[in-house]
Amino acid sequence: MHTFKARPAGKTFAVTFLRTDQYITLLLPSAMTHPSLTPCHIGVALRAVLFTSTIAGVAAGFESAGPQDWIQHFSLLSVGMLPATLAWLIAACGVEKYLQNRSPRLRWLSGLSLGAAAGLYGCAMLALVNLLTSPPWLASMAAGLLLSAVLLSWLFWRAKARMPAATTARLSELQSCIRPHFLFNTLNTAIALVSEQPLKAEAVLEDLSELFRSALANPAESDTLAQEVALARRYLAIEEIRFGARLRVTWQIDPRADQARVPPLLLQPLVENAIRHGVEPSADGAELKITSLRRGSVVLIKVSNTMPAGSGERGNGLALANLRERLALLHDVQAHFQSVYRDGIFQVCLEIPA
Repeated sequence: MHTFKARPAGKTFAVTFLRTDQYITLLLPSAMTHPSLTPCHIGVALRAVLFTSTIAGVAAGFESAGPQDWIQHFSLLSVGMLPATLAWLIAACGVEKYLQNRSPRLRWLSGLSLGAAAGLYGCAMLALVNLLTSPPWLASMAAGLLLSAVLLSWLFWRAKARMPAATTARLSELQSCIRPHFLFNTLNTAIALVSEQPLKAEAVLEDLSELFRSALANPAESDTLAQEVALARRYLAIEEIRFGARLRVTWQIDPRADQARVPPLLLQPLVENAIRHGVEPSADGAELKITSLRRGSVVLIKVSNTMPAGSGERGNGLALANLRERLALLHDVQAHFQSVYRDGIFQVCLEIPA
């Protein structure tokens, strides 16, 4: 633990910093105690539908004498299985938010019960359209139990597989956020301002304290875009004092996009990357633009910066790869990440669900 103290104009204030490793024990239990099964994700739903369609296709082959007979049997099974699968996914999505903090046994029991009900629902669908003369209610219920058990096993395995990757990405991003050069530069800036502009020095340290608090003390799986914008503004407020007129920032934020869910520490590494490769190498500085826009059910986020000094030495791309991985962990196939350098402008474009 390190404490920095300053005494401007008769006042004393202190900012305390804790090492990242001191927070690891706080981050890991909260991240891994109750993993989210995410049955509401489109990617999960598509894979579940594909799985049940495959099962229906294989089952139809056992009673088919030829291709036409297989198509007929497959269509018959699909009429019952696909609506039942979708009903199970919708119901599981509805109850997951209430059961996420419950024991795995209760979550299994709920999922299997929904599976049995979905099996009966599929059988009822076939009976209602007169495709079954003698509905196999018990067999349908057993099939629903079996298929839901397979889907639940996959969802639990997927959630457990996500947690180490998400935790590793989280800690990696914390380490990249709290680079020593940024900390030392900020403290030197504050020290230089203490005697001449104590109020500005205090504001710098308050922004730095808030930045560290948000970076280290947030174990949540996701934040709102509004929270990330506020954090990025604090970071840029510090950097604007360092670089002055060399850093020219433009914000175009759509209030309708504020509640979109994003991984923690999404914007701050992007703007830091823009400063490192756009502002620092150039004596004239660079222009940085952050925009968000909601289009229907999609939110677009763009971070672009001019590069007057040219593309310069290419980095290893770990920060961008980290962000791409965390977006995929949170939003699966609904997230899109793209970075491009063209005509002296480097731009990162993100697309996430609203």
